[in-house]
Amino acid sequence: MPGKHSEPTGELSGGLKGAAISNMVVRTLSEYTGRGPTRARTYLHDDVVTVVLQDTLTKGERSLVDDGLEELVLTMRKAFQTTMRDDLVSGVEEILGRTVAAFLSDNHLDPDVAVETFVLAPVGARRAEEMVAVAAR
Repeated sequence: MPGKHSEPTGELSGGLKGAAISNMVVRTLSEYTGRGPTRARTYLHDDVVTVVLQDTLTKGERSLVDDGLEELVLTMRKAFQTTMRDDLVSGVEEILGRTVAAFLSDNHLDPDVAVETFVLAPVGARRAEEMVAVAAR
């Protein structure tokens, strides 16, 4: 029916694996920033995993935004995402049993939404670092 939102085809929300990824991302963010988002939902589709997070900012970050320092908050969030990258990637790889080929992350301040996206390597593929380690043996 026109005007109605329909669910895309493919596996959505991912059931238990999607919930495990959402919980891992929330826990990781909380460990690094001192506060986790209040909502998280993971979407799994083919070789892409996307986690949409809501209400991610700390009280201090919200104060900075209120004072017009949005760019500073976005820069800090980008630094956190870079620092958390290895933990987030290894968490997704452990939960799914798949290799993450690429990790992309971004934030939006109003509304307070963040997105963590993981692009998975084809089944059976290894990361370049793993291939170098195996070749060095």
